[in-house]
Amino acid sequence: MKVLSVSSEVFPLIKTGGLADVSGALPIALKAFGVETKTLLPGYPAVMKVIRDPVVRLEFPDLLGEKATVLEVEHEGLDLLVLDAPAYYDRPGGPYLDPLGKDYPDNWRRFAALSLAASEIAAGLLPGWRPNLVHTHDWQAALTSVYMRYYPTPELPSVLTIHNIAFQGQFGSEIFPGLRLPAHAFATESIEYYGTVGFLKGGLKTAHAITTVSPTYADEILTPEFGMGLDGVIASRIDDLHGIVNGIDTDIWNPATDPVVHTHYGPTTLKNREENRRSIAEFFRLDNDDAPIFCVISRLTWQKGMDIVANVADEIVAMGGKLVVLGSGEAALEGALLASASRHPGRIGVSIGYNEPMSHLMQAGCDAIIIPSRFEPCGLTQLYGLRYGCVPIVARTGGLNDTVIDANHAALAAKVATGIQFSPVTETGMLQAIRRAMHFYADRKLWTQLQKQGMKSDVSWEKSAERYAALYSSLVSKGM
Repeated sequence: MKVLSVSSEVFPLIKTGGLADVSGALPIALKAFGVETKTLLPGYPAVMKVIRDPVVRLEFPDLLGEKATVLEVEHEGLDLLVLDAPAYYDRPGGPYLDPLGKDYPDNWRRFAALSLAASEIAAGLLPGWRPNLVHTHDWQAALTSVYMRYYPTPELPSVLTIHNIAFQGQFGSEIFPGLRLPAHAFATESIEYYGTVGFLKGGLKTAHAITTVSPTYADEILTPEFGMGLDGVIASRIDDLHGIVNGIDTDIWNPATDPVVHTHYGPTTLKNREENRRSIAEFFRLDNDDAPIFCVISRLTWQKGMDIVANVADEIVAMGGKLVVLGSGEAALEGALLASASRHPGRIGVSIGYNEPMSHLMQAGCDAIIIPSRFEPCGLTQLYGLRYGCVPIVARTGGLNDTVIDANHAALAAKVATGIQFSPVTETGMLQAIRRAMHFYADRKLWTQLQKQGMKSDVSWEKSAERYAALYSSLVSKGM
């Protein structure tokens, strides 16, 4: 089976979050099930800098008003189609934000162009290759199935994956003419959303199947609390909704071989984590003692519960713990966390910014990772924690609920617990979870049991890729 995947970011070329990890790992995992994937992504400067010897496969003289070229290249096991459109993507800043952290005003056109190019490839424009199915990711690629519906091309089955419904790609109605869609596409059964243009909403209405990145999140987005205004739209497609939990690349995330880990280890050699722990203490200038090191590796935002972390930091220290934070985000939260570090030198360390190697080392050296998200479609950091014996302390929501088994009495007795869950997501709820963690940590045999059980968890893509392959096959066989 041939699949065209469409994503605005793909690891290891360009990454701002978990979307990149999924769009980079899933195509490789699908190979075992006979699925050949080509992934279309924008030619940002970071992408163009690392690809080698690309082949020109398509040229668009007028892609929504700009010239563009599709380049094909293989990179670290991925078969990529890079949309080289300098007017859209060759600019400073990130994939979505300018150097000042503001949305590019033409984001609607930049990602509509990506979707339009994808629909043309789906229709067979790429010489010698046509997919059997199209898989789009989040609002940035969601217009692909809209273009596929309204353009006079044979329609293929399509799957839309929602990684985070909070980001919907909603724009004013004045942009509609620039999309070059027929007038009747601006309707409630397509992209019209309360008088505006909704990219994700259009994808939800036109894709043949909708997936989310965990079963619990699939249930949550059917409610007003988590559906972010689209719960009614999703409810109308409930028979086409599937919750498939994410996996991780267990070759990249492997404490026995990870090149940035100072001392490799496995479930039977957990004592080797001590050298990594010392490296963490040195990097964050922590006191060298036996107190548990709790870590946070996250975007510093309200959604991720980072205001709660900032508010309880003093209490973590008072309970005898240490805290290290790696991430960036809202300026007020960055400032609050840095202030807590200045109040507690040797007990709290904060590093503002994105540091992929350090995120690996923190998983390999810290004792527990705190993930207090108010909502979390799937989450990957808890999967990394399980893999590395860094015990997850997680909010009971979304994929966190689906992937971490709470250390309650029954789970501990059955020796199946892999972490600690808490609810509600409040300061009190988090502090209760940390007190439990401190209690477990004091019992080294019990803590080691939690670590080992977590490391036994199957966090690979194998089962999830099998479910995606089965979904693809069912759609193609139905001739949708």
